[in-house]
Amino acid sequence: MPHQHASAFELILRGNLVTPDGLIRNGWLAVLDGKIAAIGEGTHPDAGQVHDHGQSWLLPGVIDGQVHACSWRGLQGLESTTRSALAGGVTTIVDMPYDDPEPVNSVERLQTKIEAVSRWAHCDVALYGTLASGQAASDIIPLVQAGVCAIKISSFENHPSRFPRIETDQMLDILETAAGLGIPIGLHNEDQNIVRSRTARLKAAGETSIAAHSPSRPQAAELSATAQFLELAAATGAHAHIVHLSVPRGLDLVAQYSERGYRATAEMCIHYLLLDEKQDGPRLGALMKVNPPIRGGVRDGLWNALYGGQIEFVSSDHSGWPLERKMASSIFDASAGIPGLETLLMGFYTGLSTHGSEPLEMCARYLSEKPAKFFGLWPQKGALALGADADVAVVAVMDWIYDAATAHDELKWSPFDGAKFAARVTSTYLRGTLAYQDGQVVSRAGTGRFCKPIAR
Repeated sequence: MPHQHASAFELILRGNLVTPDGLIRNGWLAVLDGKIAAIGEGTHPDAGQVHDHGQSWLLPGVIDGQVHACSWRGLQGLESTTRSALAGGVTTIVDMPYDDPEPVNSVERLQTKIEAVSRWAHCDVALYGTLASGQAASDIIPLVQAGVCAIKISSFENHPSRFPRIETDQMLDILETAAGLGIPIGLHNEDQNIVRSRTARLKAAGETSIAAHSPSRPQAAELSATAQFLELAAATGAHAHIVHLSVPRGLDLVAQYSERGYRATAEMCIHYLLLDEKQDGPRLGALMKVNPPIRGGVRDGLWNALYGGQIEFVSSDHSGWPLERKMASSIFDASAGIPGLETLLMGFYTGLSTHGSEPLEMCARYLSEKPAKFFGLWPQKGALALGADADVAVVAVMDWIYDAATAHDELKWSPFDGAKFAARVTSTYLRGTLAYQDGQVVSRAGTGRFCKPIAR
């Protein structure tokens, strides 16, 4: 590529590149107006600035497809959550709609949240919408028109208004409406009657440790809710997306529908790939409580499903609960959810290094490219490619002990505190601007932008 005048490019980033076409060692990318304007190897053209990252790897910024930024501190929770995102190499979060105190189930509430993004967010933000129990299914149409990238509903009531159960008849209405909109309908997939009955039984027996969590929400509760939703979607032609599956059997169910031509996808949360209830439960207790539960003896099967192509993308399901919400005497009183934005990329890379090949390429594919395509953000997001936003995560391959006390999310705890990872994020660029470097977030609140889907 011929050299350009110094004024042609604002910034050159040097390092080893992970691109859709393969790895480029001793490569560089050029930034102009926040976009990737050129890519090459060897000698780079002139630019206003050159940031040389040596032998570190430049990956596309992570798109975390499942984040709960606003369920603890309301919309202001976007500030610390997106700070934490940048520290983990995450440049776009897809935020869930179950905010405190009100869910995003109207255009008015969506606009309020978009305004909060422009005020608080350090990274870019795409948004889910939802519906309240009994709300007309047609209300998803203006939400889609206003820019939500997906709709989330639940078969289990976590909160009567903020996170309600959607009954089967309303679920069918929603899927019928969504079929012509080209938008995924995500499901929190647990059967409420089974969970409440089994929980009551265990409480009566005095079983209140982490070992009781999985039996209280058995695989049957997860699989029956999943199967029902998949069949309803198949009957309507809608896109059914299962937002978390804790066992390989659930992934098999989704794959069976997909193989028969139905629009069915499954997402994997990183904690199911890294933790095991039997091995880690006695040590972590409620610090590893999520719903559906992290189970014992299934990790290898989940990794096999990933390499078998049964998983659409990998996310963190980050939930910003303060530590005191986890420190209940009974597992049933502890809040479900864990922070995960700062450990998603490093945890996935480390797991890939252990279980298979091509960890860099797999990170780029499952944490960036595939979620970008899923949520309609491709090709603006998701790859180191010409014309894309210059969102970059700089990763040094090295042994690194994670210290949760250094987290940027105000929580300062993690089930991965003290874990040994095989790499770490050293810098993050958002649209060509340095946003995180060597343990410090250097961006400002309000830098992040609301991202509408650009393609379906």
